[in-house]
Amino acid sequence: KKNMDKIIGKNYPITMEEVSREEAKKRIEEIGEPFKLEILDSIKTEPITIYHIGDEWWDLCAGPHVESTGKLPKKGIQLQSVAGAYWRGDENREMLQRIYATAWRDAGQLKKYKKMMEEAKKRDHRMLGKKLDLFSIQEDAGGGLVFWHPKGSVVRREIEDFWKSSHTDTGYDLVYSPHIANLDLWKTSGHNDFYRDGMFKSMDVDNEEYQIKPMNCPFHCLMYKDELRSYRDLPIRWAELGTVYRYERSGTLHGLMRVRGFTQDDAHIFCLPDQLEDEIVAVLDLTESILSRFGFDKYDI
Repeated sequence: KKNMDKIIGKNYPITMEEVSREEAKKRIEEIGEPFKLEILDSIKTEPITIYHIGDEWWDLCAGPHVESTGKLPKKGIQLQSVAGAYWRGDENREMLQRIYATAWRDAGQLKKYKKMMEEAKKRDHRMLGKKLDLFSIQEDAGGGLVFWHPKGSVVRREIEDFWKSSHTDTGYDLVYSPHIANLDLWKTSGHNDFYRDGMFKSMDVDNEEYQIKPMNCPFHCLMYKDELRSYRDLPIRWAELGTVYRYERSGTLHGLMRVRGFTQDDAHIFCLPDQLEDEIVAVLDLTESILSRFGFDKYDI
């Protein structure tokens, strides 16, 4: 922080320079920054913009920036913590050091932010889950896999019961589907081609490949095509609290917010084209009703 204050006090000018991709690559190679070369490769547009702070330091950046370091408020900046982080969140890549900081227009805004974060920390669901004995994540079982304790199961059951009644009262039938399926199903649905990175590896069962499900959609489609149906049967509305499993990098896992196994409130509607508008409106109404019941009334669509 002292060095940051010193740089601010020097009031170094911040200037932009546009260079070719080749020139940017040359400069980065000269200073031996392999990670910046990867960042450069990910930039698809030209020219490449470089920002200079004074005469001695520069970096790749889209900008814009303030005119000089002196424009930055010393009392509005705070260093928070230091932690290890895999490059681009990939545990197979190099471990780097990440410095966390926050910057605000003035000391007053920084103070408000710190107060807000203190209050948020008190309400951190990971802390509350442990304190109230609601759930846990057991590393012996693996990261991102949630264990619901008896008290947490009561809360979950109440939510599930409300969800079920909300759907059955609005014309949905509840269904259940398997947790795994033959890999060919996921090839047919396109998941294997377009969602492979988000799926766990397939398993061999009696010389056939099976895949644990990342989504419920193909199962509902299979049930629909199980018999001949008339247009008079439509719309058909099916809902499922289906547990799915998705591969998430270990560095991205975060309590209940980012997990590898979770129960998804899923629904699929089979309808005629002239029924589509009414069905969409009904889905939005149901969504709004459920969200508002839990106090979520400020959101963007």
